[in-house]
Amino acid sequence: MKIESHHNASFVIYDLETTGLYPNEDEFIQIAAVRYQEGCIIAEDSFFSFARPRRPISSFIESYTGIGNRHVVGAPRPEEVLCSFAQWAGDATLIAHNGLRFDSKFLAATCQRHGLPTREVDCIDSIHISKMLFGKTRGTGHSLDYVKSRLGLQDTSLRRHDARGDVDILGRAVVSMCQRLGLDVAMTGVPRHQTLLPQMLAEPH
Repeated sequence: MKIESHHNASFVIYDLETTGLYPNEDEFIQIAAVRYQEGCIIAEDSFFSFARPRRPISSFIESYTGIGNRHVVGAPRPEEVLCSFAQWAGDATLIAHNGLRFDSKFLAATCQRHGLPTREVDCIDSIHISKMLFGKTRGTGHSLDYVKSRLGLQDTSLRRHDARGDVDILGRAVVSMCQRLGLDVAMTGVPRHQTLLPQMLAEPH
């Protein structure tokens, strides 16, 4: 993980829902994302897709996320969705909550499992922004629910643990935390880590 000066002020805030907790065994079944630039959420510039895993979605995951096998029947495979997402995201820095331990690992594992040509992308785990604002004292929780509560954010109109609902909350949380910390538009000083995304297709001339 590195902390240094950054000039890229283009970010993508995203969330995955998956068939389980293990990137090398499980697959993502839903992704939602929104663009964040110059300290603002660009609500009209968003990405969303279900993804069809290679094994059935368990009843536990359906009860937790609201996503069942019926939602993914006609969806593309995760690696196809990831290629589309990578093209849409471009060179943006990715932001996910608990991304270092979870979401980033699923992106990289999907690329590696399917032998996709890859590129490294910078990522921010928004838990680090929460720790910068609220401190690292033992017992200080930094789950998205804790962050939402501390910031006094309204509930989303979308379901929690549906990627769209979580991105809605996380986007508002990132805006609020960056404002309170007085961060610049490139989020200088926030730790970065790297993950893999599929290479972008060349733009037609």
